[in-house]
Amino acid sequence: MEALYLVCGARRPQLKRYLLGRAGGLLRTTVSLLALSLLSAALAAQQPDPQSYKPPRGFVPDSATAVRIAVAVWIPIYGESHIMAEQPFVATLKDGVWTVVGTLPRPYTQGGVAMARIAKRDGRILFVKHSQ
Repeated sequence: MEALYLVCGARRPQLKRYLLGRAGGLLRTTVSLLALSLLSAALAAQQPDPQSYKPPRGFVPDSATAVRIAVAVWIPIYGESHIMAEQPFVATLKDGVWTVVGTLPRPYTQGGVAMARIAKRDGRILFVKHSQ
């Protein structure tokens, strides 16, 4: 009797809801779990470690440290010979930010020097420039 209905067209074949059947459900579950684990790992990586050491005077406590950081940033950008010609370097602290600048070589009265701003608390490089 079942064959009669199919031939007469009274009963239409039904489409499966999921094209992959049971394999599709398993695939969806696997992809969902993978996405959830990647998201949780990314969020965990962004959280600061509460046990991490934080120096009481900040990671850049003095002008000598600020100068060493600035020189380390400038050399790959402007070249070692160019930066070393701008010694001595002067570092000043204002509102928790070190500003480090070079000095024009003696015979020059015009030109520019390297400048960097560095956060005292965590050592972030906030600004780098070479004036003209």
